[in-house]
Amino acid sequence: MARNSELEHPDYHFIKVVLTNGTEFTTRSTYGKEGDTLNLDIDPNTHPAWTGGQQQLLDRGGRLSRFNSKFGNLGIGGAK
Repeated sequence: MARNSELEHPDYHFIKVVLTNGTEFTTRSTYGKEGDTLNLDIDPNTHPAWTGGQQQLLDRGGRLSRFNSKFGNLGIGGAK
């Protein structure tokens, strides 16, 4: 087990985040290096993380249906 003095802390620095609608903000991150730009393909006008709306799950190849049939009886999400 490593001692606390041997553990390295992540290198937090300031980066610029740019969204698809042109919105920009500065935040601290471990992404890239100081001054880098992170371009996100997220539209804050429609994305549920910004709007508080419900996110829709897409069932590609029946995976969601198989998951719900296998684990739906656990009562932790299942089909609505």
